[in-house]
Amino acid sequence: MQRHELTDQRYALLEPFLPKGGVAGGHPWADHRRILNGLFWKLHTGAQWRDIPTRYGPWSTIYDRYRRWCQDGRFACMLVALRQTLDAAGLVDWEQWWVDSSQIRGSRAAAGARKKGGQKTSHKTTL
Repeated sequence: MQRHELTDQRYALLEPFLPKGGVAGGHPWADHRRILNGLFWKLHTGAQWRDIPTRYGPWSTIYDRYRRWCQDGRFACMLVALRQTLDAAGLVDWEQWWVDSSQIRGSRAAAGARKKGGQKTSHKTTL
């Protein structure tokens, strides 16, 4: 088992939220566990998709599965299940769970735009 891979116990917790199987491009799906391990490796290391080690399968397969599961809402279901399990075991400190969504909008000038009606900077100089 590699550093970023799921244990049997952790995979068993996520397995009910994964699709039961299917066909992609005429052949059976790659093993979900291997795909998840590759995804967790990528997320933990911050590497580019193309740098995922080949032991996890093609990077494009991992990316496609990640995108599909995000759109399906599978990862949201997994997060809820993990949070409930950790909370039942008393491992969640609810004082630490908060989200800050404050935003500060930059002005047009911050992006390099000129002010409306302002003086032009390309004027002639005389000596």
